[in-house]
Amino acid sequence: MTVRVATDVGGTFTDLVYIDEGNVKAVKSDTTPPNFEQGVVNAAIKADINLSDVDFFAHGSTVVINAITERKGVKTGLITTKGFRDVLEIARGNTPDIFNNTYQKPNPFVERHLRLEIEERLDYKGNVVTPINLEHLPELVAYFKSQQVEAIGVCFLHAYLNPEHEIKLVAALKNLWPEINVISSHEISAEWREYERTSTTVLSAYVLPPAQQYLDKLKKKLLANGLKTDPFIMQSNGGIATLKSARDNPITLVESGPVGGILGAAAYGEVIGDGNIMALDIGGTTAKCSLIHNGETRITTEYVLEKTAKKAGYPIKTPVIDIVEIGNGGGSIAWIDAANSLHVGPQSAGSTPGPVAYGRGGSAPTTTDANLITGRINSENFAGGEIQPDLNAVEAAFKTLADQLNVNAMDVAHGVLNIANSNMVNALKLISVNRGYDPRDFSLMAFGGGGALHATALGKELNARKVIIPPFAGVFSAWGMLMIDLRRDYIQTHRFTLTDKSKNAVISAFEHVIEKAALDYKNDGIDQSKVKHEMYVDARYSGQEHTVKIHVPSTELEEIEFIGELSERFHQTHHQEYTFRLDGSAIEIVNIHLVSFGLLDKAKLEKLPASTTESADEALIGKRTVDFDSDTLVTAAIYNREKLQPGMKFKGPAIIEESTTTTVVLPENRVEIDDFGGIHIYLRD
Repeated sequence: MTVRVATDVGGTFTDLVYIDEGNVKAVKSDTTPPNFEQGVVNAAIKADINLSDVDFFAHGSTVVINAITERKGVKTGLITTKGFRDVLEIARGNTPDIFNNTYQKPNPFVERHLRLEIEERLDYKGNVVTPINLEHLPELVAYFKSQQVEAIGVCFLHAYLNPEHEIKLVAALKNLWPEINVISSHEISAEWREYERTSTTVLSAYVLPPAQQYLDKLKKKLLANGLKTDPFIMQSNGGIATLKSARDNPITLVESGPVGGILGAAAYGEVIGDGNIMALDIGGTTAKCSLIHNGETRITTEYVLEKTAKKAGYPIKTPVIDIVEIGNGGGSIAWIDAANSLHVGPQSAGSTPGPVAYGRGGSAPTTTDANLITGRINSENFAGGEIQPDLNAVEAAFKTLADQLNVNAMDVAHGVLNIANSNMVNALKLISVNRGYDPRDFSLMAFGGGGALHATALGKELNARKVIIPPFAGVFSAWGMLMIDLRRDYIQTHRFTLTDKSKNAVISAFEHVIEKAALDYKNDGIDQSKVKHEMYVDARYSGQEHTVKIHVPSTELEEIEFIGELSERFHQTHHQEYTFRLDGSAIEIVNIHLVSFGLLDKAKLEKLPASTTESADEALIGKRTVDFDSDTLVTAAIYNREKLQPGMKFKGPAIIEESTTTTVVLPENRVEIDDFGGIHIYLRD
């Protein structure tokens, strides 16, 4: 017997999905900070899984992003080219808060006295101008030791073109100080932009020890409990990596958890024939969304951590699925500011103490409490029946806020839900309307513990085509990890004018990174017959600063007309994103981008037995009064999702319950169950 398992560690819950002899099952367990690996094992125990029977184990975690946002990395030093120690301090001049004369740039993760210089220099083509001088390296090492530095980032000017000097310095460092954690910029990014590369290198070094310690503890814990092979680790680029690869460069895990659900949405969309999806993941702490167009997710290397309307944030130049994330989830706390205005989030109650309803000492009402008090969540089946909610405490918590606002408690609950929904709608507009896409052309696929609770209200506001609640929606990020392959992204800065004359140079550049990909997968033990490639270029009109990503239609580059086929793709994509095209202008390729997949045997989603009737009465388990934020309370039909079969149809108002989430169906909605048990909620006829 073999079992396939995927786990996703979130801020509140650790989700586990497993396939045992073709049957897909899921459980949720409390996340256990700071020993997150214990929560993974607890989930396996709860699912009654014998890890010795597991032949595939995928894992996603928030450990890297948490280490950065909570400032729990290690004391880090930077070694850079002489004259460039202040790149981190200078940063960028495009201040987001432009009318604030007292604006302060984000504080660098490495203080100036820990940013040291080495004499060396390359020109903009990667040619050596000044050979590296390691004469003073012992003094630098001695100083770092005296400052209790635990990790070092190395970032030299133009090393993305020629890593020779970085390689020499790292070798010398390890010789002088074998136990130090060190990572260099060329191991992380081969793209230009000195500030972004330096920021990425520093953050990589900052999380290197805690991330490696976590992965080592996870491996040891799983091994001790019977797992025979290393787990695969979910990456931010939408693929999984071997544990060794993730350990060498853990910054690639910065959005490890959320992207599993986005890839799951793309995989499920392919199964049901829907390639245009707004994917929404609402967990206990945050809501994340991403756009899937024609079955493809959008990859960016312009990810910025902690960016807000008033803060520039910290750039991380590693491939990440383009996700918008906000601090609104089931555990988001409602609060009142000094101006007597109601807010929701970004503070979260987490799993401890959790929402007021948990009865663990929480006193501030949350989004989950609002869904409970309005009757959308069943108080008799709360958290899958594992928790008896403290309704009196919930009502008292809302009354406390209501007294401050001089309204009743239910008005506050409605306000909490409306504010949370408004925040999520704004996030969904950022990935759709702001990118030139019309939400009316897309389905809204919602998952996570809170996704199905809010999806119909959000879809209605956006005028989306329909709402889809996929199978295992409450643990969908973990489910998505069972549906994807190994993936590596190789992005290299090369500047070419897009003409047929440049074709040979572009082909040569791609051949170089294909060779590197083949070697990397060989070192991972992946057979070359299981490796496939996709090609992209980042291009721009000559004179522009930023680029758009173009999918190269074939890996047989010799067959492509650069001046015709590829340039027209660029014009169309540029028009999509920026609403104009300049047909007579020269086009410049800035980066080549190879996506290399190591194909794995994946879980196959089987069709379920069809219902003998369209009626969903067999799944009806009762009725109850629900407040849908209308003028009057409504009697809603309550359905058990496990009993809903393909072909069944019904109309709202309704509530669909399952162990890991609850789906709200508004009065005007109609529902159909697809061949795989997915719920399709049609918002308009």
